[in-house]
Amino acid sequence: MWLFALFVAVPIIEIALFIQVGGLIGLWPTLLIVVVTAILGTALVRQQGALAMSQLRQSFAELNDPAEPLAHGAMILLSGALLLTPGFFTDTVGFLLLIPAFRTFVLKELRKRVKVQSFVMGQQAGFTQTRPPYRQNPQDPGVIDGEWEELDADKPKNQGPSGWTRH
Repeated sequence: MWLFALFVAVPIIEIALFIQVGGLIGLWPTLLIVVVTAILGTALVRQQGALAMSQLRQSFAELNDPAEPLAHGAMILLSGALLLTPGFFTDTVGFLLLIPAFRTFVLKELRKRVKVQSFVMGQQAGFTQTRPPYRQNPQDPGVIDGEWEELDADKPKNQGPSGWTRH
């Protein structure tokens, strides 16, 4: 329901702002502002997008959680869409989303409202996964069971007992 209200409210706000600003400064200056904000917004989105991509690559390279750089990238993408949409309200929200501190604030507020049930990263170097990486023990939720198999590049897989096992 809130999405429907948003789709109705935003155009009404934009039309009201166009009428007010156009009445104050005239038609051509109003249209010029809309075009200039779209051009300026595009340049800023490119810059911020490149920065977000480098942060995302860095998080992948360091095997860190990529959630925050992905969220920043998504907000920059939304910002670009808002800045290309003609209007003063959408431009204001779009420019706000280009400010890293504002994006961090929005992300912090979203984290308060969203609860992640599980998070799984892909295979890590040197380990293979035969089952899901972990499962929570229903008897003791503080215990997480996991399975892993270490791969040794120097030793063939079917070499026989390791000396630690008996047959």
